[in-house]
Amino acid sequence: MKKTSAAALAGALVGGILSWSSVASAFDQGDLIKPVDKGLTFVFVPKVVHPWYDVVQAGAKKAVEELKAGGINVEVVWDAPPQADVADHNRRIETDIGRKPDGLAVSCLDPSTNVQLLEEAKAAGVNVLTFDTYCSDGFPFVGHKGDAQDGKDLANFLAEKIGKKGKVGILSGSLTATNHAARVKGFKEGIAAYPDIQIVFEQPDEDNLEKAVSLTENALQANPDLAGIFGSNASNPIGAARAVVNAGKTGQVTIVGMDDLPETLQFIQDGVIAGVKAQRQWEIGYWAVRYMVAMNQNHTVPHEHATGSQILTKDLLASK
Repeated sequence: MKKTSAAALAGALVGGILSWSSVASAFDQGDLIKPVDKGLTFVFVPKVVHPWYDVVQAGAKKAVEELKAGGINVEVVWDAPPQADVADHNRRIETDIGRKPDGLAVSCLDPSTNVQLLEEAKAAGVNVLTFDTYCSDGFPFVGHKGDAQDGKDLANFLAEKIGKKGKVGILSGSLTATNHAARVKGFKEGIAAYPDIQIVFEQPDEDNLEKAVSLTENALQANPDLAGIFGSNASNPIGAARAVVNAGKTGQVTIVGMDDLPETLQFIQDGVIAGVKAQRQWEIGYWAVRYMVAMNQNHTVPHEHATGSQILTKDLLASK
């Protein structure tokens, strides 16, 4: 057998290394990123027309401005149903899929039907994410998933405010909205720790402020000794507060709920609403736009971006 010289072997190894190096240098992970060479259109489908989403829009607008300064033009289209109606919500999602936008962001009103449509959007090549209300692990989510804990925190807060006894009521929002349902569930679990507190009514207001006013008026008439009200969305603390003020019961009925709309903050400062858990929805709009751009560039994006919440009270607002 012919022996291979050490010099020949070394030469072969060097040649192999150089050959591998040339192949390796031909691949650059940066090549995986696609340039954005056209204007992008993103469609947001919230659950309902609501001032809460105005703050989401403000965050989205800021992201658009920053991207434009960097040479990427984005148009954001909002397609919101006027009422929290599942059929209307789904029709809008279906129509928006047909438009083949560069990104589709949906706040789920009814996950059981929304998921099927969003899967169809993915199959059609649409970049999909969900925001505000968690829908399914099948899609990236930007928002706050600690809804049950928010409800429990507000139950404990309310219980302390009313001396751990008395009658309380629940305005439960939209029955199909998973975040509303989770907050109500958390609230009930929290209140269960206080045997002297009784839940005497629970009504869905469908995220409609005027309906929340009407439901609270009825509850106050049926329960003149009502001690507290829990609101599961951004509308119903305001509706409850208006009804309590109109009934001349400010200071007699303690109201807690969700989110920090301007009228909510005013009611907190006036001592009508005791406190709310506020989300950071500006962040939701900002990062939803940023991530949909990243999707178009073939970047990886986080499967969940948790935006969190905090409790706001009169004392906290005064310290700002």
